[in-house]
Amino acid sequence: MKFFMVVSALFITLFGHALAQFDYCFGKDTERSQTRQFTTKSAYQIIKGTNIDKQYLVPHCLPQKIWIFHRHGTRLPSRSIIEKASRLEELRDAIVKNYRVLRTAPSTNALCQEDLIALQMWKWNNSITPDMEEYLTSQGYEDLRGTARHYQKLYPSVLLKEYNNTYYLFRHTDTQRTTESFKAFTDSLFGIHNDAVAEKLPEKDKLLRPYDYCEPWAANNNDDENSEVNKYKRSVLWNDTLMEISTRLGFQYTLESKDVELMYDICRYEQAWQVDRTSVWCGAFTPPQVTVFEYAEDLKYYYKFGYGSDINAHLNCRIVQNMIEHLGSNALPNVQVFFAHSAGLQTLMSALGINKDDRPLTANNYQSMSERKWKTSNIDPFAGNFVAVKYECNNAPMEKEKVIFFLNQNAVDLDWCHVGLCNWSEVVQRYEHIINTDCDSYYCPGVGALSAKPISIAVTLLMSAIIYLINLI
Repeated sequence: MKFFMVVSALFITLFGHALAQFDYCFGKDTERSQTRQFTTKSAYQIIKGTNIDKQYLVPHCLPQKIWIFHRHGTRLPSRSIIEKASRLEELRDAIVKNYRVLRTAPSTNALCQEDLIALQMWKWNNSITPDMEEYLTSQGYEDLRGTARHYQKLYPSVLLKEYNNTYYLFRHTDTQRTTESFKAFTDSLFGIHNDAVAEKLPEKDKLLRPYDYCEPWAANNNDDENSEVNKYKRSVLWNDTLMEISTRLGFQYTLESKDVELMYDICRYEQAWQVDRTSVWCGAFTPPQVTVFEYAEDLKYYYKFGYGSDINAHLNCRIVQNMIEHLGSNALPNVQVFFAHSAGLQTLMSALGINKDDRPLTANNYQSMSERKWKTSNIDPFAGNFVAVKYECNNAPMEKEKVIFFLNQNAVDLDWCHVGLCNWSEVVQRYEHIINTDCDSYYCPGVGALSAKPISIAVTLLMSAIIYLINLI
């Protein structure tokens, strides 16, 4: 009897320990809802809307013109992350050693066997080298083929299958990922052997990359010590989360933030590269921990490209004017598509007042902003796109011209529109301050003041010289 009791106690202890250890298992999680919170590294297939098939239909109205601003598809990491592949391998080995040798796995919230084995077998793909930084991946190519195919299915009368260089206008930035995104999109629209061409790139691309030519914007450093994101990363919440993740991975000390963020980055990239598989590095994080990291990213982008800085709403002056001019004209082209980047898509949302919260995001309001509108996962995933469709309506009581804006295949619900359907006259009125402005001075506030400084000094010196000569006389 005594032996039975001892064995039973031992069994309960071991079994109970095992149950406690395996609280969360990414490899067994069939929902993986946190993959919808990977901000700008989220996979488009996970984020895109599913109700557009009903939203695009407007009774008594026919689509006439389409304007698209498209972020490139899923890409490889930056050079700095690719060069840290060896550090990832060191972290992998250390985690496995913690579990297999040192036996420092925590009693609760430990890695499950599936996640641990997958991590132990992980290897960096050595074909990904620094010279391929930010290249479009095969999944990125399919991202763009998919959006082109979907929009053409919805709007076959506008997105014609035969390419015509007066009917279509395409333009992309001077990068491999946007060039290849353009090719993928047009391959899907017109077939692989098409003769679609993009507009010639200007020497200074102030239409698609205005931020490259705005010194005051670049000087507005959101990475200084007092920035909201850095204050957030000094908070108790952030540091407790780092400690929890470190403990989950079997470390007896808190890992440096840069190491944890590296694991988080590669988790997001790998998950976007192969949506139907799981990244082993995602197993390092529980869903609540991902939410903490998501807020840090949203804070960063809120002040860098969003409503956290007034200058961000000015940057895309030219592209807003281009959209309004295109939709308001009866002349060709009927379709305009631009392929660009996160900065362009997010500052476009800022210019148009889309997904704007009543309160700013700060380092101190993580809890109260859980339902915030500014979630870059929803705004700007890989292959994120903003589509404006102009309709001509023949129903007498209605205004004849209507517009629907779509963000990632979801109709944008602006409070001055009716369930996403906007009167064209109201669109023009709402954005009149941009339509009628001079973008050379508007898009980059402060440029005039910066350029005027040398002139004012010269004038001052000239006046001083004149006064001096007068006094001599």
